[in-house]
Amino acid sequence: MTQLILILLALGGLVAVMRREAGALPALAVLAVVGLAALALGSPLLGGLLLIGAAGVALAGLPALRRRWLSPRLFALFKKVSPKVSETERTALEAGTVAWDGELFSGKPDWSALLARRNEGISAEEQAFLDQQCSVAAGMTNAWEITRERADLPQELWDYLKQERFFGMIIPKEYGGLGFSAKAQSLVLQKLSVNETLMVTVGVPNSLGPGELLLKYGTQQQKDHYLPRLADGREIPCFGLTGPRAGSDATSLPDTGIVCKQMVDGEEVLGLRLNFEKRWITLAPIATVVGLAFRMFDPERLLGGEEDLGITCALIPRDTAGMEIGRRHHPIGSPFMNGPIKGKDVFVPLDTIIGGPEMAGQGWRMLVECLSVGRCITLPSGATGTSRYALGWSGGFARVRRQFNVPVAEMEGIQEPLARMAALSYIAQAAVLQTANTIDAGEKPAVPSAILKSQLTEFQRQILGDAMDIHGGKAVTLGPRNYLGIGYSANPVAITVEGANIMTRNLMIFGQGAIRCHPYVLEELAAKDADDLNAFDTAFFGHAGLIFGNAARAFTQAFGLGKPAVPFDGEAKRYAQEVARLSAGFSLCADAAMASLGASLKQREMLSARLGDVLSNLYLASMVLKQWHEGERVEGEAALLHYSCQYLLNRAEQAFDELFDNLPNRALGRTLRLIVMPRGKRFKRPHDDLARTIAQAISRDSALRRQMLAHTWDQQADGQRDNPLARYNALLAEYDRAEPLYRKLNKAYAKGELPATALHPEQRIAAAREAGLIDAEEATFMARFEAEVLEMLTVDDFPFEAFAQQQDKVIWHNAA
Repeated sequence: MTQLILILLALGGLVAVMRREAGALPALAVLAVVGLAALALGSPLLGGLLLIGAAGVALAGLPALRRRWLSPRLFALFKKVSPKVSETERTALEAGTVAWDGELFSGKPDWSALLARRNEGISAEEQAFLDQQCSVAAGMTNAWEITRERADLPQELWDYLKQERFFGMIIPKEYGGLGFSAKAQSLVLQKLSVNETLMVTVGVPNSLGPGELLLKYGTQQQKDHYLPRLADGREIPCFGLTGPRAGSDATSLPDTGIVCKQMVDGEEVLGLRLNFEKRWITLAPIATVVGLAFRMFDPERLLGGEEDLGITCALIPRDTAGMEIGRRHHPIGSPFMNGPIKGKDVFVPLDTIIGGPEMAGQGWRMLVECLSVGRCITLPSGATGTSRYALGWSGGFARVRRQFNVPVAEMEGIQEPLARMAALSYIAQAAVLQTANTIDAGEKPAVPSAILKSQLTEFQRQILGDAMDIHGGKAVTLGPRNYLGIGYSANPVAITVEGANIMTRNLMIFGQGAIRCHPYVLEELAAKDADDLNAFDTAFFGHAGLIFGNAARAFTQAFGLGKPAVPFDGEAKRYAQEVARLSAGFSLCADAAMASLGASLKQREMLSARLGDVLSNLYLASMVLKQWHEGERVEGEAALLHYSCQYLLNRAEQAFDELFDNLPNRALGRTLRLIVMPRGKRFKRPHDDLARTIAQAISRDSALRRQMLAHTWDQQADGQRDNPLARYNALLAEYDRAEPLYRKLNKAYAKGELPATALHPEQRIAAAREAGLIDAEEATFMARFEAEVLEMLTVDDFPFEAFAQQQDKVIWHNAA
């Protein structure tokens, strides 16, 4: 018994030291003290073993000793096995900043660091623009007209967007722009997401493109000339990056710019001869100025430096001789302006390089630094806005659509997808706004941008699929009344562009984060490059302490021991503690995967994707908790919090489970499972009771519905196009009056108090009024209410030949 107690004391002491990452000296002290105690209590074997362990800790752990024999050997091995980082990878790794993503990689996230940057909302000026100008712009759209009749936005909408400087949201006021915050940009795009073409048209010039590149890298002359013209729409920009052979792998672009001299207006000019072929360039068909990425070469050394100068960005006027521009691609589901650009021996002076000749070869750095911000806003905001509208339409439709004499919103088959839509929308809203808030605080979130782009556009795919299922025939029949189908068909665009989701999930989130966000890996690689043994020793053994610490934290917290203190109330406290527990497990597994697979982890994309999935779900759960902590909570929101956190943490544990099953080293997989999930999965999919509660609130005129549909176009003003969301909101506002009357009519019909031929609601209303079952006011109300319901359920039909572009090929099957 004495020996068992001593063993437990030694283990407990070591675990306590490991949890705190206290270093070798405290561990040595624990082993030495317990070892001496064992000797004193008559256990020489145990005491000797513990003292030998103490000696080993001293030799391997104390800096003065280990640097004499262990660290040089480890450093030599590290140089052999560590992955090589290319210049393009290094540029990407150094782009952006690390914030909460780094905390999650540490395994001991500091929640106070996350909450320190409180989201204070947007300015009164920004809110006014959101309320007025955005509503006006949204009110000029109809998906059918834009997609099938015009293949473009209406001219009056283009004029309004330019007049109100929608294209200058990121441009400072001193250059004539709006100078909006990242949060305001996000909310504007969310509101404009009522129409995919409108959102893309406004979003792209305010994302990766000439405007942002000029702001950060342009010469003063370039800024003074272009920024005011971009802000007021005199110039429409596009940016040519991708091509037939360079998509996700943008660094492989084959387009070239050769430094040369050419006579221009009788004067010899030093410039670039460009040859390029670009595809999938948004706004290209109407752009007046083209940002262009190309590989720059100086074979004659006219600039006096290297021959291969690297990727470079230039700004080229549309009318430059030799450039072919104006043709269109046909993006699936949405006719936003997108097309190819070609150039054959296009000559431009060197001062067209963004930032001037001294920025030659800096294009890749410029692009990845801008992309880390732009990717956080445009597509994630579009996906979030789409989720708001789809949720609002679906909740309204499900309440007024009746089958089997009840609203389909009362059917659990509808409640399940409706609740899922609400939760995914809730997560998306929290993630995009809280991440935009970090941008406003000065961060450039590279890894979160990849998380948001891939995760929120996948949420959009799920939400739109659920919305289509709920709407049924209403949504699969296209026409002016169909507010959902065209956006549904356009969803693959968001999945594919700005880094395809497959690539982003498999390569970028963990692949970039493992080095960029890890507390020690970047320092170890820097020490290797500098051949600095002391720096390596400090980083490596700090890293070792982190590994032991995370193992101890993950294991003990799985049993409820040593739960971290978190600054959240009762509703959120448990989830924050579970995020911290899984963060420790994630950090441990990340180190285990990198150590066991080394450089080959790059090729093990499915494993990398699962690690990225864990990080993504922990990041999204953190944003939900922060939003809950700061927001003005409404009735029913607690159910959404529980559903969302349980959903995300279940997905994180599922990713862990798949990781453990697929690690090539099976012993390692089993060991990690024992440490990280010794009690198995802790989170199941959200309970049906939560789904029922959420679906009821979303399909009624509730505080939760109003909160979830904030920042949408939800008003119907004179002169605006039809607004289905406003119409559903109006119906729900009157639904509590209508429902008892529906029940009364149905009951009366079932009892035979109304004619058997009164099969339509309108017939039953008239018959009930005649029979005195309802009064005149109730009859008038129900007739009006049911007429509006029928209008919202109605779909369009067209002349037989309407869809044939070539009328002479129409087959008139039943012609006389």
